Amino acid sequence: MFKISEFSRLSRIPLQTLRYYDQLGILKPAKTDESTGYRYYSAEQLLEINRIVIFKELGFTLQQIAHLLQEDISAEQIRGMLRLKESEIEKLLDIERSKLTRVKERIQLVERDGRIDKEQEVVMKRVEEMPMITYASTGTVDDIPILFEIFDGLLDSRSRSFLSGPKTVLWNALGSTVHAFELEVGYTVKSNDLKLPEHLNLRYLPSETVAALLFRSDSAFSETACIDLATWIQRNGYRIRGDRPGREIYVPLSGEPGTCLVEIQIPIEEREDRL
Repeated sequence: MFKISEFSRLSRIPLQTLRYYDQLGILKPAKTDESTGYRYYSAEQLLEINRIVIFKELGFTLQQIAHLLQEDISAEQIRGMLRLKESEIEKLLDIERSKLTRVKERIQLVERDGRIDKEQEVVMKRVEEMPMITYASTGTVDDIPILFEIFDGLLDSRSRSFLSGPKTVLWNALGSTVHAFELEVGYTVKSNDLKLPEHLNLRYLPSETVAALLFRSDSAFSETACIDLATWIQRNGYRIRGDRPGREIYVPLSGEPGTCLVEIQIPIEEREDRL
């Protein structure tokens, strides 16, 4: 048996915390001397301390921990809880890494002071008319992967055989909110003679003039692409066509899983004061 001071050193739990655990009934001493009031703990109770620490790291309150200890949770159940916590922390780390990337991109934008680098060269070109199968919804940029998952789930095998070209996103500003867009995700098709599954649309993108910008999805410039396009459009005396959606085209890079070339296309026309 160990005095409370000795048990504190062994368990690395402060004396005050051990006394508090005793009051809550979470970890009572194995023995209390009736004449002196001294608390004594056994070596086996170090395992109980370990469980309490694990439950605290999992985010449980002390009241919840007291209940869990009474239920005598098995080691396998604890392992399962820890795996869930591990997954939760990894997701949080991914979110924070994404935030860090955006911060670095913003720093780079400030350092560039609005200049368009050579890698960010905007070109004006004519795109041809093309038919597309799309799924329409509203949302933000973060919703695009989910919309493609929905699209793929709705597509039947016959329609899938007509697909051609890379993933394409069409977007328009949504007047009711500054945060969401009218989005359509889909692919170009080889034929327009299709009977489509429910909720999918066949639409035709017209031939039009666009300002286009091509960059790698893992490039530091991906966050600033639209700013560079807007700067070029304004400097060169064009305006964005409000009646046509913008386009984003994703071309996977061979041998580089998860990375693709992204081309943003903004329909433009000459301003009236230039005509």
